[in-house]
Amino acid sequence: MNWILMLVNTFNSSEHIDDCLEAVIGQSYPIERIVVIDNASKDHTLQKLTKWTTKCTIIPNKLNNGFAGGHNQAIRMTDTDFCLILNPDVVLERNYIRNIIISLANHDQAGSATGKLLFKADPIHIDSTGLVINKARRAFDRGAHQKSVLFMQSEEVFGVSGAAAMYAREMINDISLNGEFFDEDFFAYKEDVDVAWRAQLLGWKAYYEPSAIAYHERGWKEGGRSSKPLFVRRLSYINRYKMMVKNDHITIILKHIIPLLVYECLSFVYALVREPKLLGAWGDFFRKFKELKQKRRVIQGKRRVSDREIYQWF
Repeated sequence: MNWILMLVNTFNSSEHIDDCLEAVIGQSYPIERIVVIDNASKDHTLQKLTKWTTKCTIIPNKLNNGFAGGHNQAIRMTDTDFCLILNPDVVLERNYIRNIIISLANHDQAGSATGKLLFKADPIHIDSTGLVINKARRAFDRGAHQKSVLFMQSEEVFGVSGAAAMYAREMINDISLNGEFFDEDFFAYKEDVDVAWRAQLLGWKAYYEPSAIAYHERGWKEGGRSSKPLFVRRLSYINRYKMMVKNDHITIILKHIIPLLVYECLSFVYALVREPKLLGAWGDFFRKFKELKQKRRVIQGKRRVSDREIYQWF
């Protein structure tokens, strides 16, 4: 038996948390422990969580530690074989965990896995079947908005979305930096892509299992990008550059120099004209640059795969 730790990180999640935890409790595969970290919610999340205290460990934080910090906090609390990171707006089908564990057991050097995530409000369309990354270092959910009847084969992917991601403890321990699995400099957004890239460099593989089904109420939706707080938009913008400093390599960059330069020019012009306040995120980038370089040295020093093996994903 593989022991599972279920981690749910809440922030103003009262609308979804009951559905999420009911599906977790109803899993066909036994879960050793369910930990819910609440990141200082201002709504009624904590009141709703009181009815789950006999089945879950509820940790109310006084400050919002972000997606990265909240999940790291829970990961450190146990030593289970696997950790399932789950957004509170995700509902799992009954056999999600069982099918993911079977998939991991069937693949060598498997460090992470995810299932088929469908839009909760529109389940005939896909939310994610894993992560892809392009030559401009932009990451996307694989299969997003395509028909749910597609992507029926179990296969290797670049990485897994943090919305419903199973990670092996062995991989967590291997790729963590300074005791952090998710880089807490990221706070939120693209921390799952950073983990996927780092894991690839260290030789770990990620898999997609179509028989594991979940439903996601995607948070970044109504109103579009401009409706989100400036803090959130800055994180989404600057974290891409942080993960590039840590994980990228000059030989691969040179192979992709044209699409990279084209995207950087377009991105800068867009920010300058449409969202100039985004550029304030560079202040945090340069304040953290020395730490980013130190992390890069550790990652590249432990790297176990060739440029060719990494190149296949871009």
